[in-house]
Amino acid sequence: MTERKSTIALIQMRCGPEPEKNFTRATEFIREAAAQGAKIVCLPELFRSQYFCQAEDHKNFDLAEEVPGKSTAALGDVARKTGAVIIASVFEKRSAGVYHDSAAIIDADGGLLGKYRKMHVPDDPLYHEKFYFAPGDLGFQAWQTTHGKIGVCVCWDQWYPEAARLTALRGAEIIFYPTAIGWHPSEKKEFGLAQHSAWETIQRSHAIANGCYVAAANRVGHEAPAGGDGIEFWGQSFICGPDGKIIAKGSVDREEIVTADVEWDRVNEHRTHWPFLRDRRVDAYAGLEKRMID
Repeated sequence: MTERKSTIALIQMRCGPEPEKNFTRATEFIREAAAQGAKIVCLPELFRSQYFCQAEDHKNFDLAEEVPGKSTAALGDVARKTGAVIIASVFEKRSAGVYHDSAAIIDADGGLLGKYRKMHVPDDPLYHEKFYFAPGDLGFQAWQTTHGKIGVCVCWDQWYPEAARLTALRGAEIIFYPTAIGWHPSEKKEFGLAQHSAWETIQRSHAIANGCYVAAANRVGHEAPAGGDGIEFWGQSFICGPDGKIIAKGSVDREEIVTADVEWDRVNEHRTHWPFLRDRRVDAYAGLEKRMID
């Protein structure tokens, strides 16, 4: 570990209908975060566009790009100039007919350390992701960056303790979750509070169970690119420590940079004081690889 403490930043932003404007806005946020001392910066899920998965439309495949490609090259230049590690969610075109919801991990020298392909792909009302994305096939990973060892999962992966556990077992001391999640306006009054509470609680539990930091970057704003009621993204990007306590949190509706200091030694401290990883019964978990146990 090269540092005892690092500032990390989550970019909570609105995403408009013009991808290049979104990209420019994102790079401005990264530079601003780096100027404030951030060493690792995470963008929200699919930040280059509005959340197009609200409808099944073949034209949206035109938004995809290769990884490495144009966006990762441009972000690599930003990383090199700012000295910040960048986590960027990209609609990846792997080949004709095979696309992924991916995250590029760009080190402080501008090099592409690797990529993560979203493993859990949802299919819910206004979240028609299975139409666009093949499930990830790179597994759960961790990368030693210039500023610390991190893992990355994406949005729907947030709900799965297996994803967090396997990422932590790879050595991740922070798990970042680029995110695009919000309310259906018609459901917000009745279910909104419970939905958001569940989302926050499950991720804080990952931090506790694995003795690591968790950082979720969400977008804000109302988007209805396919018409209808659309989605009201709930923002509230947050960072929590290995004890699950939230140490930084964004607003519901404002663009902002959410920052917190990560004390790397706290990971070792929590993993030795609350030795959940030590006491795992790895001999007794057969069946987790099955859909159901009859």
